[in-house]
Amino acid sequence: MVLTAELTVDPAFRIAPVGRRLFGSFVEHMGRCVYSGIFEPGHPAADQRGFRQDVLELVRELGVGVVRYPGGNFVSSYRWEDGVGPVGERPTRLDLAWRQIEDNAFGLNEFLSWTAAAGVEPMLAVNLGTRGVQEACDLLEYANHPGGTYWSDLRVRHGVPAPHGIRLWCLGNEMDGPWQIGQKSAAEYGRLANETAKAMRAIDPRVELVLCGSSHATMPTFGEWEATTLELAYDNVDHISLHAYYEEHDGDLSSFLATPAGMDRFIAGVVATADSVRAKLRRTKRITLSFDEWNVWKISQFNERKGEGWAAAPDLIEDTYTVADAVAVGGYLITLLRNADRVAVGCQAQLVNVIAPIRTERGGPAWRQTIFHPFALTARHARGDVLRVEPAGPTVHTGVFGEVPALDAVATRDPESGAVSVFALNRHVTEPLALTLDLRALGPLSVDGTECLAGGADPYLVNDRENPDRVRPRPLAVAPPEGGRLTVELPPASWTMIRLAGTAD
Repeated sequence: MVLTAELTVDPAFRIAPVGRRLFGSFVEHMGRCVYSGIFEPGHPAADQRGFRQDVLELVRELGVGVVRYPGGNFVSSYRWEDGVGPVGERPTRLDLAWRQIEDNAFGLNEFLSWTAAAGVEPMLAVNLGTRGVQEACDLLEYANHPGGTYWSDLRVRHGVPAPHGIRLWCLGNEMDGPWQIGQKSAAEYGRLANETAKAMRAIDPRVELVLCGSSHATMPTFGEWEATTLELAYDNVDHISLHAYYEEHDGDLSSFLATPAGMDRFIAGVVATADSVRAKLRRTKRITLSFDEWNVWKISQFNERKGEGWAAAPDLIEDTYTVADAVAVGGYLITLLRNADRVAVGCQAQLVNVIAPIRTERGGPAWRQTIFHPFALTARHARGDVLRVEPAGPTVHTGVFGEVPALDAVATRDPESGAVSVFALNRHVTEPLALTLDLRALGPLSVDGTECLAGGADPYLVNDRENPDRVRPRPLAVAPPEGGRLTVELPPASWTMIRLAGTAD
């Protein structure tokens, strides 16, 4: 049986422009994300700075727009001063977050040199766990002030004469979490974040600041945390963070492919809370969202290495991703695009090795995991404006989310070229879905290509060192549009991108 669904693509149904910050990533001093991930001096593909060029090429192909650094939990006991200046003089420390040895060979200036090479915007986090207002101000002065002061002149002496000009800053990380070094109550954190924000804006009024939201939507204080912290810091922050990780449980693929619906509900809850605080405070400014940690993470298999000895850059949560995981990731990207009017930043966590789209071997190759592909295709082809499409079709029953639409979709249109991209998720795990697109409002269009990731007979295929391209997008057979309508058959448990060439406005 083939199910049927339809949607309308109309440039009048504009949600918001596609922001490049939606396609962000995350680099933390955790496991092998930095050391033997993006940075491996002596590797055959490393340049004189120790940056792996094979990884840089994949990062550029991935299409990342912004990268958050240096954490994550790591930042909450991090002394940023340890990672600047002559490498041979930098101290070796215990990282309390991940029970690792940190030699600080890679720090702030190395990261910013790497982001310049990768062509991405940096997003910096400050330590509000063991440190506070003064240390955040010192870091900002070092990074952004032109010169003539202690910290800015120190940067110059470290070989960086021009200020870095970092715009996007996180005021700590997951400060509600009992696992966090320096956990705080909502009132404690809200006040500290507000005072830090005020001081940072006094140094550089151009900064954009992200307030820590709840660590995840199932925290017992979710909602209350957002309301309290926003009331205390609303006037001095621009965004509030969201973090969410998803996995398949007990072979329940239907519920797993419905997790983007949970992501939608999470976003809606934070938006509602932020707007409630806005109304209560009688403000005109709207707080936007920074979804700066999201991904598939097999948390049920996570070994925190408790009781083990201290190690430098151990193999840690190096999940190997399946086709089903890639289909779910495509769904999360659909959700982020659909909420582009309120989600200003999105960071898939993390970039290399640690629950990442890119994997490497020490001294060896780098390759694309399955989840690399939906991210790269969406980042490359989502251009111009996000369009609301409101698909109509059947539902599927899930054990976790109840009845959800079998089809999830969003579209983008570039007014300069007329190009349209439709991103579609078929959640049904056994039945194909014939999707009809009503394109009459767009004028003449031609099919420019399709890319599909489908579970097929085996939704658990993976890419690995021996078979790095086993899973990759495949084209679908599509007839040309007739009468302004186009029908595409989406395989079961699949994510598909449909590209259409059109006429510029």
